[in-house]
Amino acid sequence: MTEIIDGNAVAQSIRDDLVASIDRLADAGHRPSLATVLMSEDPASETYVSMKQDDCEEVGIEAIDIDIDPDADAAELYDTIEDLNADDDVNGILVQMPVPDHVEDRSVLRAIDPMKDVDGFHPENVGRLVAGDARYKPCTPHGIQKLIESAGVDTEGKDAVVVGRSDIVGKPMANLLIQKAPGGNATTTVCHSRTENLAERTRNADILVAAAGVPEMIDGEMVQEGATVIDVGINRVDADTEKGYELVGDVEYESAKEVAGAITPVPGGVGPMTRAMLLYNTVKATGLQHDIDVDLP
Repeated sequence: MTEIIDGNAVAQSIRDDLVASIDRLADAGHRPSLATVLMSEDPASETYVSMKQDDCEEVGIEAIDIDIDPDADAAELYDTIEDLNADDDVNGILVQMPVPDHVEDRSVLRAIDPMKDVDGFHPENVGRLVAGDARYKPCTPHGIQKLIESAGVDTEGKDAVVVGRSDIVGKPMANLLIQKAPGGNATTTVCHSRTENLAERTRNADILVAAAGVPEMIDGEMVQEGATVIDVGINRVDADTEKGYELVGDVEYESAKEVAGAITPVPGGVGPMTRAMLLYNTVKATGLQHDIDVDLP
């Protein structure tokens, strides 16, 4: 019988485990704090930031919320980041993407102090990840590692296929899977929009991570029997519902779950884990900045 990997439950367990570390830091006079900068009126971004704020409140992390008018000059955003970098009471900085077209997103990521880059996207942190010495693992790939672990799947020696090559998920996910470390040691293939014979490659995967942003592009016929399927996609498609749409992943769930050994649903799979690992990185950042050993789950 296929195991449905409950991301909400795993994320809740991680949040619960973080509380002791947060309390320890607070007792030492350093309650973790996360600054979130929003320069967008995108409803999805606003909702996501609100959910992160709720997560922080639940575990005792101070949430600092900064809204910048999307029409403001890029300089206002960079000045805000500079102020947050210099503020010793701020441990983590997150600039919610996407930013407006007149702001270059890579420049924004480079502007954040790498010690406070709890998304793990600053070039210094990306380099450390590739070198096998990650300071902060990017939240979604790290959350996927935790989901795979929760399903009792050993990645060592397995054939893993990552569909998608984004800087946020695909590339760092592949890097984590090949690391000589727990949650790694997999023989890893990265597929993308130019990959030929995609189905042939995905059918060979013991572990399949779908992160291409294409609704239901992976169906059951593309999944090896007994494989662990992690669906990162969250896509709005038109539907006869009250909202006029429904959320689907990059995997056609009903057919894939008939053959997979374990699978994540959408929603309720990877999404909650991304937010949980952001809290994890914020706690880790606080410990590193104040030279306090934090026992993380």
